[in-house]
Amino acid sequence: MARFLRPNVRNFVVFQLRMSSDQLGELGKGAGKGGGGGGSIREAGGAMGKREAAEEEMYFRRKEQEQLAALKQHHLEEIDHHRKEIERLQREIDRHKGKIRKLKHDD
Repeated sequence: MARFLRPNVRNFVVFQLRMSSDQLGELGKGAGKGGGGGGSIREAGGAMGKREAAEEEMYFRRKEQEQLAALKQHHLEEIDHHRKEIERLQREIDRHKGKIRKLKHDD
């Protein structure tokens, strides 16, 4: 299913799965629960580890906001496309109704 999604929507879904995983320990307190170190500064903990964790969280929040904006734009484009398609189909229906009326009057 993911291959049918636009790249920005697919990235958003992957990002949400990443964020929902419970792999982190307490932010800035050293290595996480998942076995990965997270880098030497985060492993060391302390003030630098907390700062690094805060910067990382801000980065991911910004990325999430960008992805949400892209998803919203995608939905607006989809809605606009469907409205135009509905209008086109309605014109097509009206055109065929006119032909049917003409055929009935010709009989």
